Amino acid sequence: MNVRRVQTAKSARSAASRQAKRRNASIRSHAVLQRPKQARRSSTGQQNCSEPFAPPEDWYEPTAASNYRIIVQQPGRGYRHVVTPDQVRERLALVPQRFLKNLEVVQFSRMTRKKQWFPCYGMQWGNALYLYPIEESFVEQFDTPPRPNLVNESQMYGGRWDEQSPGTWTLTWSQQAAEDFYLNNILIHELGHLVDDRNSGYLERERYAEWFAIEYGYLHSGGRAARNYHQPTTRRRHHK
Repeated sequence: MNVRRVQTAKSARSAASRQAKRRNASIRSHAVLQRPKQARRSSTGQQNCSEPFAPPEDWYEPTAASNYRIIVQQPGRGYRHVVTPDQVRERLALVPQRFLKNLEVVQFSRMTRKKQWFPCYGMQWGNALYLYPIEESFVEQFDTPPRPNLVNESQMYGGRWDEQSPGTWTLTWSQQAAEDFYLNNILIHELGHLVDDRNSGYLERERYAEWFAIEYGYLHSGGRAARNYHQPTTRRRHHK
């Protein structure tokens, strides 16, 4: 199972379990969950769901299907799916079709209370790719400073970081930026895990998926020249 997360701060369990999974939690979480928010991203590089931090998901037995299918679940209260099935089909039609040979399912997964402990944007498990919803407001809230790699990557696709007050950070997306991030980063990153038949270790698999997402996602869709996102710094709104 390969899960894409952001490492920032959510729970001791998810933080300790990995230097590598991906991110999600509700903007309402301060009052309701009373837990610091992790981020969502990465990959376990493992092929089973027995780990304590593995998010529960529907497993799809491999078949001999010649085409993949898309399954859409309700996103969950307070969340929304970022892209549509048609957008996913259109984006996957642009990658070399040999990469889709083993792809059988793309699932738009629901967000549940349990899954908020394992915040993530996307996951690859077997021959399926899973895309997770984000907050309806398109504003994600974090209770510890975001890691530089998360800041840099999200800003590449138009995410805007703000430090609202000491220890409180927000990542805000526009509709356009969020769609770009999911279609040209998350989706392609997870596809990279699916096509990677050479690497077995977590770090090697993650490096390959990151390269794959840059090569067939970011650069293939125009790179920086095709994006009007120029946000080199994180804004601080509080006064010391």
